Amino acid sequence: MTIRPEVRKALAWGTLVTALLAVMIVVGSRNLAHFDAALVAYTFATLFAAFGVTYRYAMWLQRPPTAMYWRRGWRFFLQPQRLLGNLGRLISRAGSDVAANRFIWRRGRLRWLAHWLLMWGCIAAFAITFPLVFGWLHFTTVPNNFGWYQAYLFGFPLFRFPLGSLFAFIVFHGLVWSSFLVIGGVMLAMWRRMRDHGAAAVQQFVEDMLPLILLFAISVTGLMLTASYTWMRGYAFDFIAILHAITVIFTLLYMPFGKFFHIFQRPAQLGASFYKDAGARGASAVCRRCGSAYSSQQHIEDLITVERQLGYDYRVDGPVEHYQWICPPCRRAMVALAQSQLWLGQRAPQMFGVVDAPAPTPQFGNAAISEGPLGSEDKANLHF
Repeated sequence: MTIRPEVRKALAWGTLVTALLAVMIVVGSRNLAHFDAALVAYTFATLFAAFGVTYRYAMWLQRPPTAMYWRRGWRFFLQPQRLLGNLGRLISRAGSDVAANRFIWRRGRLRWLAHWLLMWGCIAAFAITFPLVFGWLHFTTVPNNFGWYQAYLFGFPLFRFPLGSLFAFIVFHGLVWSSFLVIGGVMLAMWRRMRDHGAAAVQQFVEDMLPLILLFAISVTGLMLTASYTWMRGYAFDFIAILHAITVIFTLLYMPFGKFFHIFQRPAQLGASFYKDAGARGASAVCRRCGSAYSSQQHIEDLITVERQLGYDYRVDGPVEHYQWICPPCRRAMVALAQSQLWLGQRAPQMFGVVDAPAPTPQFGNAAISEGPLGSEDKANLHF
């Protein structure tokens, strides 16, 4: 069986990243001296997830549309004359779009709050869990002073803190706080999906409900572990620990294949924003039917290239040359005009021929058409 070149490349990247992570685990835990053997199942599940996510990401980056955005985005970002300003915009957009989820805020306050709680709850849990599982982070009592703890990162001492302090309480219950955030986000997301008929009509169990159930199960079983050793003297701790391990490992194995993969895709959207900035600074694409500007010329030319790579040929005879040189309102109007001619039993007129004067840009009576929840931004991206 012949393996396609893009698959070989993705396999190579997946293997490389997994091997590097395994080496970092060995080195960061000081040759496994600080590695907890009881957590080996978590470690192997994480290595599998690292391979799967990297493989899928590499395959995604090789798709013609993604590859075009990826190359162009980096090229525009690294332009020497704009690099300093781009760095500032990158930090600003990472804060507003990624950290604050501004793009979701515009779609609804409840949706934003659910997503924000889920995102930061998961980030906090990952930041605590993985270093502990890999042996990168560990705590020991200070010699001759058992009331103090010493924190180590990669085997190097970080700081000391008193065991009975507020700081110790917050640090040692970090996973509890993250569980509360995740459970709150899951509840809000479930509430929206049960009451919003639009969301319920398009949701799928594997893509929309299963991720929420997994996050809820991880958080609840984690809280049950805390309750068991804090207030119940370890009652049923072994059973709860196994149940918690099952939910975590299943989630890690599911991560490369389900909706969780968008966690790794979302930061790439920042590169697309620099692509749009460069397009806005350049020449505009002008509709060859009505003469109005509707997108950047760079984007339309790249879109034609990508369509050709995907095997789509929308070239037409006449001065228009290609269907993408027609603006979206004119495309819809042309379809309606052609259908009306057929309904009247007449032959449809030549749509892409030479005209004496540009046709007027179609105006729609419904103001919501071509606008959407993001207003002008959706309108600008209507050709996607």
